[in-house]
Amino acid sequence: MISHQVVTLLVALAVIVALAKVMGWLATRIAQPAVVGEILAGVLVGPTLFGGTVANLVFPADIRPMLSSLANVGLVFFMFLVGLEFNRDLLRDRLGSIVVLSMGSMLTPFVLGVVLATVLRPADDRLAFVLYLGTAMAVTAFPVLARMLGDWRMTDTKIGVLALGSAALGDLLAWTMLAVTIATLGAGTSGQWRLSLVLPLVLLSFLVVRPLLARIAAARRDMFAVVLIGLLVWSALTEWMGLHFIFGAFLFGLVMPHGTDLRTGVTQRIEQVGKVLLLPVYFVVAGLDVDLSGTTWSGFAEFGLIMLVAVGGKFAGAVLAARLCRLNWRESATMGTLLNTRGLTELVILSMGLQLGLLDRDLYSRLVLMAVLTTMMSGPLVKLLYREPAAKLASV
Repeated sequence: MISHQVVTLLVALAVIVALAKVMGWLATRIAQPAVVGEILAGVLVGPTLFGGTVANLVFPADIRPMLSSLANVGLVFFMFLVGLEFNRDLLRDRLGSIVVLSMGSMLTPFVLGVVLATVLRPADDRLAFVLYLGTAMAVTAFPVLARMLGDWRMTDTKIGVLALGSAALGDLLAWTMLAVTIATLGAGTSGQWRLSLVLPLVLLSFLVVRPLLARIAAARRDMFAVVLIGLLVWSALTEWMGLHFIFGAFLFGLVMPHGTDLRTGVTQRIEQVGKVLLLPVYFVVAGLDVDLSGTTWSGFAEFGLIMLVAVGGKFAGAVLAARLCRLNWRESATMGTLLNTRGLTELVILSMGLQLGLLDRDLYSRLVLMAVLTTMMSGPLVKLLYREPAAKLASV
């Protein structure tokens, strides 16, 4: 790495952090979560505007591999925090309703996504693509939804508890389906036997590592370095086994003991680096692959189908499930709107699809736009539909 590359990389990182902060702040000014502005910042520096001139100037080709490496580390931290923030207590409260809502809100868009996969890529009969697109249509961004409900002070309301519980269970199902999808891609390869080690790793994580971490927490020692090493090793192990490294990061976050100083300290330290620096780098790297400049009329028609399946399928499935749980129509519509929040979780899944060769750049770009729009519409629609906290929502 020569001196010129070092200078260029450091300047690029400074630009990324500044751009993410500005766009995140602008998003909050129009009652949107900051992550929406940060994702848009990544898209804006891509080839969609100005033919990629800005991207080539600020992020030249010789430093992009370095940015990609930093983005992957940021993704490891993010998925660790997703697992860390997974609250099993949400699944204990109103368990029956949460299961019905989660299955209803996921099954309908998943089935429609499978049908859409055959329409978009009729010549491609690979099982992996069909499962992947169904999963991409069904996902809800639990971390983004949790922050939005917290900002709106809806976390302790009936709607908030049901939405968070459904999103948490739905995310767990989505990551499981994604793991199955990736496993089908590796079917028939010489290293397929490594996938058989995934279950032993899960058992080791919960039966050995989790109690060990609980003892460390009880001893009140500063074990951040130990946790960090474990996180990186678990990520490397799942990548070596034939799954994506994000599953190791997510699994290690799941086994972290709750209600301990260790968990709190780890969260604060990782958030300081991950969310301020590394995740914005991830947004930019993901945005460099988004190109909507050459979209044709057929492309707009394809995007319309994607929105119909993603939004309509998710909304209809969630509303019908909510009605089965005896929510009124307004509450059911609010639930359908909240569970349409996709945000960063969807972006992670889409980036994986691009890396695995399941998506081409055009389809990836349209799906990213879908993820942004579905997240942006959640706030205004909740304000319109859910009257009880209207004054609180208006003040955010």
